[in-house]
Amino acid sequence: MTGLPIALSCGEPAGIGPEIAARAWQTLGARLPFFWIGDPRHLPEGTPHTEIHAPAEAMHVAATALPVLRLPFPAPAVPGRPDPANAAGVIEAIARGVALVQEGKASALCTAPIHKKALQDGAGFPHPGHTEFLAHLAGVEHVVMMLAAPALKVVPVTIHIALAEVPRALTADLLERSLRITETALIRDFGIESPRLAVAGLNPHAGEGGAMGGEEIALIGPLLDRLRAEGMRIAGPLSADTMFHPGARARYDVAVAMYHDQALIPIKTLDFAGGVNVTLGLPFIRTSPDHGTAFDIAGTGRADPSSLIAALELAREMALARAAGRR
Repeated sequence: MTGLPIALSCGEPAGIGPEIAARAWQTLGARLPFFWIGDPRHLPEGTPHTEIHAPAEAMHVAATALPVLRLPFPAPAVPGRPDPANAAGVIEAIARGVALVQEGKASALCTAPIHKKALQDGAGFPHPGHTEFLAHLAGVEHVVMMLAAPALKVVPVTIHIALAEVPRALTADLLERSLRITETALIRDFGIESPRLAVAGLNPHAGEGGAMGGEEIALIGPLLDRLRAEGMRIAGPLSADTMFHPGARARYDVAVAMYHDQALIPIKTLDFAGGVNVTLGLPFIRTSPDHGTAFDIAGTGRADPSSLIAALELAREMALARAAGRR
């Protein structure tokens, strides 16, 4: 134990966030204390909860009720129908969670899914998503998205852009920063002393010697050679179609992919419900379930809390690893 609970921001209250938070508490209880930042009116009816005034109280409350750091919202939550009036509250819940972690009052931040359009409509939210907002709050220029599950950790170098834009966006600077941030995080937050990184090529068969594309020869290969000369343990550029079978995965700690689907298809195939979104490069630990608001099933009781539970468990593991490294 780190002695500190995990902060969980409420996310979009009209989505499945409140109900999976309640179900995660039912599963974890005192075994993994966390507190929920939001309006208790938005929790499923009958959820045992206790309002706390300071995060430390969650360590004692979690055994019998979901600890709630109350943040009043203007409007009630109607499942499946986001209300722009609540947008500012969603944003404030995230900002408050970040502040508490930075002040040393929580060990990590876990974030429930948001709905970007509702935030834009209701509060003029200027950021593309959660990750960029967190980087802004932390004053960090470059962060990296990792998807993590027991069977695989994977990092996409380019993320939410059209496939046609990937070759232009994939620069040596972006790739180098992504690799360095990833290596540092594996050492500091995952306790891997000498991480092994497997880097995919951009093109089929990693370009096949230039026959199927030249980025591997012109950009990816020379950069990896330079980083290997510095002592980084990097394999690649590799053909992505042979990187994700069990034997290949045993040879590395993280796979670094060049674009979104190259990274997310294998991890979602291996562990659709248990994947966790991790933001690397922040001065604090942030995890999130790897799914959206699921408006279509919000309020039905059918939402699966597995990814949120995995995100909370991974946040604790990372906090313990980071604390051990400071000793």
